[in-house]
Amino acid sequence: MNSEIRQELYKLRHRRLPWLVIIPLVILMIIIGLAMGRTYSNLLVMTCYDSSTIIWLLLVIVGSTIFSMEFQNGTIIPLMYHSSSRSAVFFAKVLVLLMYNVFLHMIAMAITILLNIVPLINNPISWTAIYQYHQPLWLNMLVTTGVDLITSSMIISLICLTSCLINSNMTVIALNTLIIFMGSGLSSNLQLAQVGSRNLIRWNPFNMLNLTNQYYNYAAYHPASLLSNGQLFWGTFIYTIIFVLLGYGCFQRKHF
Repeated sequence: MNSEIRQELYKLRHRRLPWLVIIPLVILMIIIGLAMGRTYSNLLVMTCYDSSTIIWLLLVIVGSTIFSMEFQNGTIIPLMYHSSSRSAVFFAKVLVLLMYNVFLHMIAMAITILLNIVPLINNPISWTAIYQYHQPLWLNMLVTTGVDLITSSMIISLICLTSCLINSNMTVIALNTLIIFMGSGLSSNLQLAQVGSRNLIRWNPFNMLNLTNQYYNYAAYHPASLLSNGQLFWGTFIYTIIFVLLGYGCFQRKHF
């Protein structure tokens, strides 16, 4: 599978889109910093200027080009012909998208550090100051980023699944964007409607989208999720594996 991973990395590096999306990431992080003001300096640093939702959306856009765009344009056919197996093609795409996910989070952390070296929109902060979970601020930022890597990995698994089910690039982007913005609210509505067992409903996949937000704002999100941070973490991890396997099953049965 090494050759497939190298090929996917080569294609990703030479596409303009994965590099261009960094520009709106920077701009939106600055806008969020300006909008929240200097009152929330520590929270902005911990959350990398609330960049998680922005990164999710960028992953949807870039991820759809890696999967559904190739199905739509038929460029997947020569790739399959030259590859050793379908499994290698599928998992190479998944792994490269996961690598790109880490790259975007590293960019977000770098921007956060730069914005606090030159504190034009934020108050000067102490990186060693104890903030949430009795941890220094720098550790809060690292752990929150690590938590969001898990949440965004579930988004990636949904991209893989929906792309293998739907050939339309725009439909995949629209569907996953709706999940990102409406998934948490849909989960809350399901729990309020009390359809079936509430203990069971709270484990629905949409509820797992609360993981990152609940980690840095437990008091606000726990009443809606009804799960602890640990439960959300493992639920998100398990759903990620399930969606990847479902996507793989659809990919294996897909006609090219």
